[in-house]
Amino acid sequence: MADKLIIFDTTLRDGEQSPGASMTKDEKLRIARQLERLKVDVIEAGFAASSNGDFECVKAIAHAIKDSTICSLARANDRDISRAAEALKGGHSTRIHLFLATSALHMEKKLRMTPDQVFEQAKLSTRFARNLSGDVEFSPEDGYRSDPDFLCRVLEAVIAEGATTINIPDTVGYAIPELYGNFILDLRNRIPNADKAIWSVHCHNDLGMAVANSLAGVKIGGARQIECTINGLGERAGNCSLEEIVMAVKTRRDYFKLDLGIDATQIVPASRLVSQTTGFVVQPNKAVVGANAFAHASGIHQDGVLKARDTYEIMRAEDVGWATNKIVLGKLSGRNAFKQRLQDLGIELESEAEVNAAFAKFKELADRKSDIFDEDILALVMDESVTTEHYRLLALSQHSEMGERPQASVAFAAGAVEHHAQSDGNGPVDASLKAIESKLQSGAEMLLYSVNAITSGSTESQGEVTVRLQLGGRVVNGVGADPDIVVASAKAYLSALNKLHSKVERVAAQG
Repeated sequence: MADKLIIFDTTLRDGEQSPGASMTKDEKLRIARQLERLKVDVIEAGFAASSNGDFECVKAIAHAIKDSTICSLARANDRDISRAAEALKGGHSTRIHLFLATSALHMEKKLRMTPDQVFEQAKLSTRFARNLSGDVEFSPEDGYRSDPDFLCRVLEAVIAEGATTINIPDTVGYAIPELYGNFILDLRNRIPNADKAIWSVHCHNDLGMAVANSLAGVKIGGARQIECTINGLGERAGNCSLEEIVMAVKTRRDYFKLDLGIDATQIVPASRLVSQTTGFVVQPNKAVVGANAFAHASGIHQDGVLKARDTYEIMRAEDVGWATNKIVLGKLSGRNAFKQRLQDLGIELESEAEVNAAFAKFKELADRKSDIFDEDILALVMDESVTTEHYRLLALSQHSEMGERPQASVAFAAGAVEHHAQSDGNGPVDASLKAIESKLQSGAEMLLYSVNAITSGSTESQGEVTVRLQLGGRVVNGVGADPDIVVASAKAYLSALNKLHSKVERVAAQG
């Protein structure tokens, strides 16, 4: 009989640590509901003690989600643990996830603690957490680079104090698959009470081996939980990719002999939602969820696939949700059909007024674009949520012709104040953003400007623009969508400025 592999998704916590990937509470809730439809076993909703905003996000998700365990990260101290327990209170199924660095480098340079002090803090914090929750996970940060003897001592103690899951992070992506798998196996063989906890892996992708390391931790090391994110989202080079893990285990069940509770048909919808919410575009050749993942350009490949799919395809596109990419609505669609499609996409607007406002924008878009795709609706609703923020685009006009310097006029609101600005530029986009900046003088540095077609196959497709700004050490992404790229660019710029204006405080955490 096959073992169960637990999928622990940390898109909303570790994934959000990508520069510019911070999300609002509504966006996090939307993604959490999609993860629940995906049938993820554990959703790490955030780091409750890091900010009031993250606390509210964890609390809202814990109350909204019923079919997945909701987890909050916490440093190994009483304040963080209490804050996590408070945020999770009343949730259907919850977990507190403790972390404390155990490598010599981290203990000396970051914590400025001796090994004995770390040992005592790990033990006491696990005991404290266990009194508040029946499900406690412990992660020795930078565990893979920790001294094995010391790590065995710490992990034996926290299991004795009631930790139910032991996670071994490769925090800096330093591991090699065979070595990492054997490292976990050695720990499990040496620790007398190792069988009292589920063992977990959490690998970063700095050397491009996060998925391989995680699978080695399972196959060689005997771990039965993998921590991962949608699209491999995460700080630096990212985390272990959920979609790649799931399809590797499903496709090679003959080798791994593991069961999964995941509904793989929800993978592509989850990938799209995370990409559009964060503004991190999925590369076309990304495994499983990339636009080219099931495309065949070579004549030999095309001929083989036409004769028998399995000549060049080891999994079916529809099995991971590509079949859901279909036209659903048009200009003649009514309000009820639109509302039903929102529900199908996991979008829950709080009031009828919000539904009516979104429907009005849908009808406006349908007049400009004949076919409305799921991606269009997601972009439209996310754009609608931005209109309640401090900065709002009211109107834009621009003129450009070959040989002449482009001009733009922009009207936008900053709170209750309406601004009108004009500027020229190297192009209509440049002119529009310079017009906005001439009034706001934010001083933000643009790190990225990216344009992506939301749907393919037509020049009338909506354009999705991502703008990444940096100011005072903060990095934020703004996303805007519109059939007019210039308008989408202005929306994206104002979206990023909204995030800078919010001044949400965050505490970085690694695991």
